Amino acid sequence: MIPPQEASARRREIEDKLKQEEETLSFIRDSLEKSDQLTKNMVSILSSFESRLMKLENSIIPVHKQTENLQRLQENVEKTLSCLDHVISYYHVASDTEKIIREGPTGRLEEYLGSMAKIQKAVEYFQDNSPDSPELNKVKLLFERGKESLESEFRSLMTRHSKVVSPVLILDLISGEDELEVQEEVPLEHLPEGVLQDVIRISRWLVEYGRNQDFMNVYYQIRSSQLDRSIKGLKEHFRKSSSSSGVPYSPAIPNKRKDTPTKKPIKRPGTIRKAQNLLKQYSQHGLDGKKGGSNLIPLEGHEHDFRVKHLSEALNDKHGPLAGRDDTLDVETDAYIHCVSAFVRLAQSEYQLLMDVIPEHHQKKTFDSLIQDALDGLMLEGENIVSAARKAIIRHDFSAVLTVFPILRHLKQTKPEFDQVLQGTAANTKNKLPSLITSMETVGAKALEDFADNIKNDPDKEYNMPKDGTVHELTSNAILFLQQLLDFQETAGAMLASQVLGDTYNIPLDPRETSSTATSYSSEFSKRLLSTYICKVLGNLQLNLLSKSKVYEDPALSAIFLHNNYNYILKALEKSELIQLVAVTQKTAERSYREHIEQQIQTYQRSWLKVTDYIAEKNLPVFQPGVKLRDKERQMIKERFKGFNDGLEELCKIQKAWAIPDMEQRDKIRQAQKNIVRETYGAFLHRYGSVPFTKNPEKYIKYRVEQVGDMIDRLFDTSA
Repeated sequence: MIPPQEASARRREIEDKLKQEEETLSFIRDSLEKSDQLTKNMVSILSSFESRLMKLENSIIPVHKQTENLQRLQENVEKTLSCLDHVISYYHVASDTEKIIREGPTGRLEEYLGSMAKIQKAVEYFQDNSPDSPELNKVKLLFERGKESLESEFRSLMTRHSKVVSPVLILDLISGEDELEVQEEVPLEHLPEGVLQDVIRISRWLVEYGRNQDFMNVYYQIRSSQLDRSIKGLKEHFRKSSSSSGVPYSPAIPNKRKDTPTKKPIKRPGTIRKAQNLLKQYSQHGLDGKKGGSNLIPLEGHEHDFRVKHLSEALNDKHGPLAGRDDTLDVETDAYIHCVSAFVRLAQSEYQLLMDVIPEHHQKKTFDSLIQDALDGLMLEGENIVSAARKAIIRHDFSAVLTVFPILRHLKQTKPEFDQVLQGTAANTKNKLPSLITSMETVGAKALEDFADNIKNDPDKEYNMPKDGTVHELTSNAILFLQQLLDFQETAGAMLASQVLGDTYNIPLDPRETSSTATSYSSEFSKRLLSTYICKVLGNLQLNLLSKSKVYEDPALSAIFLHNNYNYILKALEKSELIQLVAVTQKTAERSYREHIEQQIQTYQRSWLKVTDYIAEKNLPVFQPGVKLRDKERQMIKERFKGFNDGLEELCKIQKAWAIPDMEQRDKIRQAQKNIVRETYGAFLHRYGSVPFTKNPEKYIKYRVEQVGDMIDRLFDTSA
């Protein structure tokens, strides 16, 4: 049971909580009543606000719609006014732009093109909206006039500002091709930058709006003329320079030139100038093989004069194998070679300029037309060279091939650049250079063959034979000609190979060395052809020399003549690369020439037998020492002395006028003959010098042994 005190306390606690709950409930009721009242008030306010908004909306919406309509009407009015202004402006285009069109675009291209744009739009408007309007005809006429003015301005700019490229600048442009070190590229400005930009803008307008391609014809005609005149100017520069100073030159690059230009000599091709240098070396140094670095044997005394005479004839004689060459032809050759290089470089530059001015799909055709005059001029000049060579070959003027060689070599070296420049041009244009190369190869091969035949068939002319038995001009000409081939080995070999001359020389054609085209022979095969050709020329020369040697009545002089010529040939071969070329197909050539030389020495020595036979031991009388000689024996000894003396004097007198230019050979032949004669005469003199065969011994014993040796030492010396 719960104690009364706890129950009472419990009751009071519950009553307190109940009282609190009642108070809380009363507070909540009051709050709800207030909230209900507020809600009623808010609903009343909102209802009143909604009523007012509805009234406002009913008043504003009509005003808004009316305002919107007014704004739309205003916009339409503005657009209509704008369209009217735009349309009206087309009617004023003609009057607004007529003055500008009439005055032309010169000096104000930007403004002029702007006016042309306005006229173009006016034309389009009237064509679309009022094709029968008189305004259309007016703006059309103005447009055509404006287009003609632009075409005229294009022509005027191209004509006034397209300048011929000076020869000096062209030479600077092409001089870098021969330099090993990289040089600063020579600037080449065909048109001033401002003018070029105007030309480009006009050309683009004419293509896009003018629907006109006539300006392209104007362009290529003007640029073609400048290109052709530039190349002709370079050629004329060579002629003037050669006539005034002898050697054309190219000053240094313009931007480095300033006040002190540097003269830069042009590299000359290895043609007849090499022969002229040889002639100069003859005059200065006698071609001793040391001074001047000549490839020919040393010459002395009268032989020097004789060889200089014949070299001069070789260069200037109208009928010799090297006839007709002079400095004028050499300048022409140099000029042509440089004009070919100039064409390539200028054509490359022209194409770069053309790409900026001419539309892409017209560039190749326009470029083809642009280069025709200059290219045709070069090809015509080349064909003239070929034609002149053909005529010269008929006259046996083989110097013509020396003109063809450097040109042909240069054309072949330049052909890859030519092909690149002409890429995209017509087939006829591309084939011009290969056709010229083929013509030059054909005429070159013909000249080589005819030269070899001419060496073989050169007639024996007694008046043309050297009286002292020295080197014949035919020999010097042949060697000089062959030495020129050293500078053009590949070209000469290709000439021969292009004519498939393997059958001519009995050289089998190896499939590995040939291909379907004549110019594709391997360098090794071409070298063998050239070697065989040189051997053929040398063989023909040897046969001709043998024939010519028979002109001499004295076999000894004939031997000296052959000895000198064989020795000259051998020394020339040894002191140049000719011997290496000969050895390609004839390994024993050097030994063969030495054997021929030795044979002629032996033949010459037999001429002394008529002298030494008088005093040879086998022909001497036999007698007992101390026994008095009989008259017959004394007479025989006298005859031996007299025969020796007369023969010695006669041979020395004759052979002193003969010549052996090679000092080494001359000393060798003298010494060998001196040893033989001195030994035989010494033995004879020792045996009979003290024998009393005459009362006047000084009449028969005219010479001591030393004197005989001195007389022989003076052989082959006209100055003695």
